[in-house]
Amino acid sequence: MTLPRIAPMLATPGALPTAQEGWAFEVKQDGQRALLHLPGDGSVQLRARSGADITAVYPELHSLGAVLGEGVSAVLDGEIVALDQGGRSDFELLQSRMGLSGPPAKAARLAREVPAHLILFDALYLRGDTLMHLPYAERRRHLESLVLSGTHWSTPAALVGHGTQALEASREHGLEGLICKRLDSVYVPGVRSRDWIKVRNKVTVDAIVGGWVPGRGRLAGLFGALLLGRREEGALRYIGSVGTGWSERERAVLADLLRVAAVDYCPFSTVPPIAGAHWVLPRLVGEVGYATRTRAGFLRHPSWHRLRPDLAAEDTD
Repeated sequence: MTLPRIAPMLATPGALPTAQEGWAFEVKQDGQRALLHLPGDGSVQLRARSGADITAVYPELHSLGAVLGEGVSAVLDGEIVALDQGGRSDFELLQSRMGLSGPPAKAARLAREVPAHLILFDALYLRGDTLMHLPYAERRRHLESLVLSGTHWSTPAALVGHGTQALEASREHGLEGLICKRLDSVYVPGVRSRDWIKVRNKVTVDAIVGGWVPGRGRLAGLFGALLLGRREEGALRYIGSVGTGWSERERAVLADLLRVAAVDYCPFSTVPPIAGAHWVLPRLVGEVGYATRTRAGFLRHPSWHRLRPDLAAEDTD
């Protein structure tokens, strides 16, 4: 059967709700968002946040298509992660799997080396009926009734009404943070809603790379710092530079990407007063941690965390 194509609902960055009784709290996973389509014939299709078909990338998840039983159709929402030795999601590990192209044998090999795990957290469509108009709490009951738990997928419980304790526990265990969801909220496809709030244990921003400055000494031939921006009212505003946070391998990979993206004009709305700057097409997105911002909006004490190949520059508004 043909299942509906649904754009995932998105969370708004923020702080814990003051009154927590009407909220559920889920661990914020550090992976790739995925919509799971199960038509009820034993097959499975995975679609990324962008809508791209990523089924072939994760062969270890294909057997999930037969778990619900013949004739049981569903569209489920979740996050594909790679787990570190402590059982925490590790985006850097997952990056070796994302955007994979090539023969099935390559995907199968990587599935053995870096196995993926699907964290399920919402049910949008089940047995021929849409569930998106139902409150979150009721959708969760439908999801949990499917009892989806296995080597490569699970349905972790959501904690209701105790967000402060949940956030403290996430810090103690080195987790990224929480997603807070109103128990009475409906699912609004493609919308970044205040009914879902993401609370990070670290202050980060998804920034667009608009240029770079050359490195010196041992970094000769590579970049020394990246020039960052954010989309504001259709323009790319410069928010500062970042010069730390990469491993040697990450720096080399980024240097190759910068060479491919080189242009001879500044993509920022106002040219930063930086000598020797090189400019690139503003399409690479990175997650950058920082302490605070200046009154002018520039990042203070920034540090590069990771490249975000799962985000397009348009998604960082």
